[in-house]
Amino acid sequence: MPFEVVSTSNAPSAVGPYSQAIKTDSLVFVSGCVPLVPETMKVVEGGIEEQTEQAFKNFQAVVEASGCKLTDVVKTTVFLQSLGDFAKVNAIYSRVFGEHKPARSCVEVAKLPLGVLFEIEGIAQLPK
Repeated sequence: MPFEVVSTSNAPSAVGPYSQAIKTDSLVFVSGCVPLVPETMKVVEGGIEEQTEQAFKNFQAVVEASGCKLTDVVKTTVFLQSLGDFAKVNAIYSRVFGEHKPARSCVEVAKLPLGVLFEIEGIAQLPK
């Protein structure tokens, strides 16, 4: 098999027919992470800030389960239900990634799974 499925109980299991991430010989493709609490599989209580924080915890757990760190992330895509939340999300994004600045796209979408306000997916490069 030219790739490996990444799975961790530290992030919510997939809510559909997909993997939390796929690891190739050099890259990790992390599926969209939404703000579900892994233990309950329910959306975290609160608004955009709480949802963004939880989705990042899930994203980081999957990245780390693949053998990478957040500093190995080379590209993210952020999905927002409302671009009006961009400044709040950007502040959390900046804090989480710190000085590391992966390439990023940010788009507003009509709806996200489970009615959440935020989702993040990404690509990481495996350490050599």
